[in-house]
Amino acid sequence: MLALFHAFSTKCSQIQRAIKLGDDELVASLDSELEPLIAAILAFKATSLLEIYMQLQFMNNLIREEADDRSRVLCNSTSLSVLIDRYFGGASEAAGEVMKTFSSEKIDRDDVFGFEEGSFLNDVILDSLPDRVAVITQDYRYLYSNAANSEFLESKPMELVGRHISEFVGCEYFESSVKAKLDACFAGERVECLYPSHRDVEPGKVFHCTMTPLRTKADVIGALVVMHEIITVPAGMLVA
Repeated sequence: MLALFHAFSTKCSQIQRAIKLGDDELVASLDSELEPLIAAILAFKATSLLEIYMQLQFMNNLIREEADDRSRVLCNSTSLSVLIDRYFGGASEAAGEVMKTFSSEKIDRDDVFGFEEGSFLNDVILDSLPDRVAVITQDYRYLYSNAANSEFLESKPMELVGRHISEFVGCEYFESSVKAKLDACFAGERVECLYPSHRDVEPGKVFHCTMTPLRTKADVIGALVVMHEIITVPAGMLVA
């Protein structure tokens, strides 16, 4: 599924470049290629809680992005309803697994996502936070980005889904520092570290980063990454 999301975000980036160039013909051509990708994403039958969440989050973002177009909102809302009915209408094995996960008395909320009490992935809450928040999958790609992180990366949330984190921090820095810390998080460890800003317009800025394992039952499926700028580097912590 991530390949579909990556293809979609790539197409969106190409459209933005074509708009900046004023090439209306190219914009129209690229725009016509988005619908088949959206259809493919909706047709994908998820087999895990993570994939279900990805589809629902994608449609939620799409509805937001096209909020000014009433016809598109109605169309996207219908598609969202189809997804909800598919997975939560009791007609598929995937729906059964999801309902079992959330209804079992043996599994509390911390076991499902590995977060503290009540801190579920809620995009309304996360978008209101000044901190940068993202969810990174085990192949080091964005699954979710809140408003603050998307603004920092100068991208729309739905354009980030499926893109590799090395695109933003650089391949060399990713391999030398970021990858090892994400791997430790994927292994179940809560990681805290400091990172310098990699943008030329922000020399000297330092960010405190916390990586928390994102769990489904006993398995870690990703990392919840929270970053905020700090003024003073804490004693005993080195900037990575």
